Order: sequence, then C-alpha cells, then structure tokens
Amino acid sequence: MSKPLPRLRMDLDFMPSPVEDRPGLLMRDPFHYSDVTLIIPPPLVPVLSMFDGEQTEDAMCRVLLEMTGDVRVGELQRHLLESLDQAGFLEGERFDEMRAATERAFAESGIREPAHANVAYPGDPAELAAWMTENMDSGGARPAAAAGGLIGIAAPHVSPDGGWDSYRAAYQALTPDLADKTFIVLGTSHYGQPETFGLTRKQFVTPFGTAQTDLDLVNRLAAKAPRAVRMEDYCHAIEHSIEFQIVFLQSIYGPNVKVLPILCGPFGKSLYVGGKPEDDDGVAEFFEALGDLYAREAQRLHWVLGVDMAHMGRRYGDELVAEAHTGEMLAVAARDKERIEQLALGDARGFWDRVQPNHDDLKWCGSAPFYTFLSSVPQAVGQLRHYEHWNIDPESVVSFGAMAFHKDM
Repeated sequence: MSKPLPRLRMDLDFMPSPVEDRPGLLMRDPFHYSDVTLIIPPPLVPVLSMFDGEQTEDAMCRVLLEMTGDVRVGELQRHLLESLDQAGFLEGERFDEMRAATERAFAESGIREPAHANVAYPGDPAELAAWMTENMDSGGARPAAAAGGLIGIAAPHVSPDGGWDSYRAAYQALTPDLADKTFIVLGTSHYGQPETFGLTRKQFVTPFGTAQTDLDLVNRLAAKAPRAVRMEDYCHAIEHSIEFQIVFLQSIYGPNVKVLPILCGPFGKSLYVGGKPEDDDGVAEFFEALGDLYAREAQRLHWVLGVDMAHMGRRYGDELVAEAHTGEMLAVAARDKERIEQLALGDARGFWDRVQPNHDDLKWCGSAPFYTFLSSVPQAVGQLRHYEHWNIDPESVVSFGAMAFHKDM
C-alpha cells in the first residue's frame, strides 16, 4: 500500500517569490526552527495541497505524470519530498527534532539574542546609532512633549522604515527623567497561544548592548498568575513587537535600560465565542496580578505598548486591494478612530465592544496589549499623537499610530 504523504506545516510563511529570475511561491519558517527558504516553481505549487496527511505518494506520482508527461517523475517527487522534509516544512520526526532542539537552546540560554538586527534595523552599533539619530530627527518640527503625569506610550511595531512618523511621535513623548524607570513593554504575540501571556527571565541583547529584564517583577507575575503565564515562551525568541521597542528605549536611555517584557496572546475565546477576555479565569488572574503590581510599584514603572492596528488587503486574506488613505481604507480609518476614541477615554469595555463584532474584521493585532493595559490601569486616559497607513505591499495596508497615556485625576 502506498504511503500517505506527510502534512505540510500550516504555520509557515507563504508569499510570491521576490526573485525575478526565480518565480513561484516562497516558503519560510517564521518560528526560525529552520533557516531554510524554498521557492517552489509555479507548476509545482498546486502539488503542495496534496501534503495533507491523507493523499498518497502514488496519487502524487500520478498528478506529476499528468503534469509533465514524463514517466521519470519519481526523481522529481523524491526531490520535492526531501527538500520539504530537510527544510523542516513537513510534520514528522525531523521537524519534531528541529523544534525541540531550537526551543531547548532558547530555554537554556541566559540571553535573548536580537532576531531582527541586519534585517529590520542595522546590526552594527555605530550604524544603528546613526540610523536612529537620522530618522528620529528628520521628521520636521518636533512634536510637543507629553503633558505631565505621563504613565505610558503606545508605539507601532511595524518595520521602522514603514512607520518613522509614528515612532517619532511616540518616543519623543518620553522625557529624560524616566531613565531610572522599569518599562513594562506589552507586545503583540503574533504566534502565541490564545489567552496566554509570554514571560521570560532572559536579558534582551541588541546591537546597542544588553537591556536588563526585571527578574523580581517577572517572578511575581509568574507566581500570581500561573494559569495564564507561559514562562520562557519561545515566542520571545522570534517576536519583533518587543525587540523594536527595546532598541528605541536603548537609543534614548542607554543599553542597560530596565524592562519587563510581556507578550500578549490573542483573546480568541472572547472574539469567537463571546463574552469579555477576563471571563477566562487565567486572563482575569493575570489582569489582577499586573494591575496590583503597577498599583504597588507605579513610581518606578512606565508603560510601553508595541502595537499595530488594522491589517487590510490581499496579504491578509481580504478581497479588496488596499491603498493607504484612499478608497475603502477611508472607512477603515473611520472605524480605527472610533476604537482610538475609546482608548483615549480609557474605556476598556467600549474599546472591546468595537473590536469584537465580526471577530475583529479589521484584524487589529494590537488589541490584546491595548486591552491588557486598560484593564490593568483602569484610571488611564490617552491622547492620539499620530495616525497613519502604510502599504506594506502594493495590495495591503497596515494602520498604526502613536498615543500617550496619563492618569485620569
């Protein structure tokens, strides 16, 4: 009996090949279990759907024979199978070994290495410093510093080259007197488990140096909210939403800035079943623990949220071809502004009432960090400092902005 084909991993990144002389479908592993990038030629792309764990090698051989008319398709079949398996793109023993080894190495390391240096920002310290200075100072008139009583900011986590205006507006709200604070950095966990919060005790390394993770605060959260905490969450190894914020903080306050990094997983139960996020006992426990920690330690803490807003267009599964600040994106901007108004009021419930319908069809990947912040600091009110769209590709748009938060007196 013919062997069933293994399943293709569905957590891979798929996109059109950007290489002119190599058209096809580019495949890569966003979890970095594998560092291989494959480009599947156009004729073979439909064959990938056969890797579903049910169709057989014989069935694939017949499809390839029909496609090519060449009875020697066995070699092509073996090459495709071996390439996908060796890359760790198929479910099975090899991928299990790769995943286990990678996660074990991360768990055993005392530091969190930079995952996006030399890709999203320069990896050389001098080049990074010059790049930051040039772009942070190039936006024309410097926005006014935030009013007194600032307790936090919200900045994008989009690639800096796509969102400098918003990064400037957010980080220029910070003042020198915050240098000794521990920054609670709430980041979107793009690959994290729903209803979980990823913590780590690792120090965050960037080209600027080593940011100091506040171990006491990490341990206190882990002890008080064990049901929702994922300790040494591997997502920290690959996630950019916190890494970018630490680079910006280091550029202002130096390499040894103190941080409490928290990755916020999606609130899937609430979005797809109903109710509020805190109807989950673990989530409610975490909100209480984080809110209590801030209430006790507010004088030495400051909030930074690494958050983007809407994700619209072909890249994100929509039929529309999205173009920044025009066409259907004007309606998206209006709906974004309705949510931002609730954030500015500090109204967590009002915000969530605008996120929840249609399972968040705007696909705000910052909704969990925003809601976590408002639920933990119910006295917070905000001010929008900037809002913008960015065409991440010709058919897709991300919206984001900058906010400053204060205590409502």
